[in-house]
Amino acid sequence: MADKPVRADKANAVSELTDHFRNSAATVLTEYRGLTVKQLTELRRSLGQETKYSVSKNTLAKRAANEAGIEGLNELFTGPTALAFISGDPVEAAKGLRAFAKAHPVLKIKGGVFEGRAITADEVNKIADLESREVLLAKLAGAMKGNLTKAAGLFQAPLSQVARLAAALQEKREQDAPAEA
Repeated sequence: MADKPVRADKANAVSELTDHFRNSAATVLTEYRGLTVKQLTELRRSLGQETKYSVSKNTLAKRAANEAGIEGLNELFTGPTALAFISGDPVEAAKGLRAFAKAHPVLKIKGGVFEGRAITADEVNKIADLESREVLLAKLAGAMKGNLTKAAGLFQAPLSQVARLAAALQEKREQDAPAEA
């Protein structure tokens, strides 16, 4: 009888982790061995509200990943594992994790999940090298504005040429009109 509550707790934990795997934009697996509680709290704060960083038992996390349909993570579930479930911008979270790992070398990035597929630690670092969504959107807007300005100039050029041509024809007509009269 004592086993039933424990199994229910484990089933609830797996269900919750499965939901996190399914609903997150990305997930990063880390090994936190050697970090103090204070450092873990600092890491959670640095990742912001859009990233949930939680320690999990490997067997439960492995089962949840499999239930979520994610393959290729089983070999990463060794040693103490913490999961960063990212609901916001994966680039910003990856940058935050990498920066924290540089400041605290005991934090190791093992790999993760991005767009439903398993990725390596090197791929997590490549994501961290990308520019943030806001910067990319600003660059795209700038490029589009430049192209729109060029297009407007091209569209205005024929109109101004037509206006100059009409003015020249009007002048010629006025010059020719007194001569005919």
